[in-house]
Amino acid sequence: MIHTKKLFKRTELYIFFAVVFLCILVQVRSGQFFTSNNLVDLTRSLVIPGIFSVGALMVIVSGGIDVSFTSIGALAMYATTLILLPGNYSGPILLPYVMGAVFGLLMGLLNGVLIAFFHFNTMVVTLGTSSFFTGILLGTLGAHDITVPAAMRRHGQAYLFRVYNTVANLGSEMPMTIFILIGLLVLVFVVFRYTMLGRGIFAIGGDEVSAQRAGFNVIGTKMFIYAFVGTVAGIAGVARVCMMQNCQPTSLNGMEMTVIAAVVLGGTRVTGGVGTLTGAILGIALMTIMSNSLILIGIPTYWQRVFTGAIIIIGTGVSAYQASGGHGKRGSML
Repeated sequence: MIHTKKLFKRTELYIFFAVVFLCILVQVRSGQFFTSNNLVDLTRSLVIPGIFSVGALMVIVSGGIDVSFTSIGALAMYATTLILLPGNYSGPILLPYVMGAVFGLLMGLLNGVLIAFFHFNTMVVTLGTSSFFTGILLGTLGAHDITVPAAMRRHGQAYLFRVYNTVANLGSEMPMTIFILIGLLVLVFVVFRYTMLGRGIFAIGGDEVSAQRAGFNVIGTKMFIYAFVGTVAGIAGVARVCMMQNCQPTSLNGMEMTVIAAVVLGGTRVTGGVGTLTGAILGIALMTIMSNSLILIGIPTYWQRVFTGAIIIIGTGVSAYQASGGHGKRGSML
């Protein structure tokens, strides 16, 4: 059981209160927030950034910053769709996901080699590889909007359940891709909580030299981190294509900043060593509600950027203050 005093020092609690407050505010002003179709639509919007946030969390906890994961996802999803489209692939959906994962893994390994073996700065490396992958996508492949093969289209149309709002005359479906996010959260929770690899990720973020002296394989752990993030990004890219029912090469542009900000907003320290899955998902939830629900209370679209930016600055400032004051719980998994 978490001591009450420690509980109130955890950023996740305040983010949770912020999410609840915003939900109630939107409901009071619009009367539409807690309708079934709006909740399903919000969950649908959360799936892809939620998947990305798990990878971003792992990198930031290890003391790094990866800004290339959306570029990896975009190239992986386009390459997968481009290969499968001519034959209008209609077999098991597992193949597109495996292809996207393999493409993402290869790109993630490039980041891992440059960071783990050559000790290059993580942000500099991933900025460079992001441009490199985008150049291949738009230049070498000449990427443009394309349709998707039958299997991916069918998967994107599948849903867990459907709700209907009779008042607004709107229906919404819960996508099957929600299981990817749930499965990923369970997997990473197990890695963080029960494995030496997970402990090593937190240890490297806390103090890389001390982690190495303690016997952790720093190079191997870093290689795993960036390979894992690449794999997850490739899977997220394929899921995005399936949900959109077409392949738009630029549809992930800019999402990396929102995801990183949401993870930090959820209490993950930019200096590494501290972060939780709960905080990451709460941060993504808050950002998703901000971007999708403010219009319901009459706030113009251009003001949404102001509010979002303010939240990012405040959240990052709180994280930096906690890091300087030594608050928080290193190695927290939940």
